[in-house]
Amino acid sequence: MQGVYLKFYVQENRRHHGILAYEWLLEQAKALGLPGGSAFRAIAGFGRHGRLHEDHFFELAGDLPVEVGFALTEAEGERLLAHLAGEPLKLFYIKLPLEMGVVGETPSAP
Repeated sequence: MQGVYLKFYVQENRRHHGILAYEWLLEQAKALGLPGGSAFRAIAGFGRHGRLHEDHFFELAGDLPVEVGFALTEAEGERLLAHLAGEPLKLFYIKLPLEMGVVGETPSAP
């Protein structure tokens, strides 16, 4: 099946409506009935301001980028983007074409 992969990038400690932005994004997708999403914490990264953020044992958590990704149909992707456009939250995203599917068989019941 053809679809899109939407990736959003937020700072780990960024909040929206009182909760972490990456959690809020996942909750919004779930409320829209989308099939799933995942958040991935980076070990290092930099953004448009050029400041390097790295994971060090002695630093407090919260300054690293988090990628929130969704494999969706084109219609689901457009619905999510339209929903997010109505929020007072500026989000950088990447939209990539993809082919998705399931491989393997479901195990039979004994």
